[in-house]
Amino acid sequence: MSQLQEYSVFKHFLVTSPSEYVAHVEINRPAKLNAFTEEMWIELGRIFAKLSRDSEIRAVIFSGAGDRAFTAGLDVQAASQGSTLGHSGEQLDGARRATKLRRDILEFQDCISQIEKCEKPVICVMHGISIGLAIDMSCCADVRMCSRDAKFAVKEVDIGMAADIGTLSRLPKIVSSISWVKDVCLSARSFGAAEALTVGFVSQVLETKGEAVEAAIKLAALIASKSPVAVQGTKELLNYSRDNTVENSLKYTSVWNGAMLQCDDFKTALLSGLKKTKPSFAKL
Repeated sequence: MSQLQEYSVFKHFLVTSPSEYVAHVEINRPAKLNAFTEEMWIELGRIFAKLSRDSEIRAVIFSGAGDRAFTAGLDVQAASQGSTLGHSGEQLDGARRATKLRRDILEFQDCISQIEKCEKPVICVMHGISIGLAIDMSCCADVRMCSRDAKFAVKEVDIGMAADIGTLSRLPKIVSSISWVKDVCLSARSFGAAEALTVGFVSQVLETKGEAVEAAIKLAALIASKSPVAVQGTKELLNYSRDNTVENSLKYTSVWNGAMLQCDDFKTALLSGLKKTKPSFAKL
């Protein structure tokens, strides 16, 4: 596993390459259970925006360093001492405080949404404590898997607020039961790996974190071996279809493929199938 030097400037994340065309992003604050400060989510947004444009990367794995937690969510102590929770110290009227807080929330949302906006498929691997912001971030990923010790919770109501970074918008579109979504979001109760698999929040449960990361690397390497035009197009079209009607999605697909089928990848993939050889695709 080699470190990607161009990503070494980021303070709170390790970015390595465990396989060709694959990046592994690890939250690197294990002593604090990988809890997030404002500096961290700004870095996260920049990393995934950079990965989206990086032609050397075709698939991304996202996990947390250490044995205890993927992430414990927001570092509430740090947030309460700064301006994250709206305590800027400025003497502003209600409308101006609300406007500032709204802008801060939108900026926070945009940083986390870079995971979803990344053109490359993102595989999220969760273990141990995976609460609050862990759900927001993992909902942005394309594939979710976890170790058997993972403990999840949408914790925001326990700190006196409604989740506002993406869980309430994305989770109902990921699992099949809105009753279950309201159950866990209204109560803030914990749920484990088996329940997460049953409702479809994760697609795989592995015995240990190490096994989960290995499974993610194997899947990412497989995805990275495919045509990047085909893979990135598939992600784009699936995300579009989630938020639009079947009719509109079919029209969008026709326009998309009207352009993308003009690439060499289609011919390369067909010929390699006939000749039973491994195809090689140009960078995108």
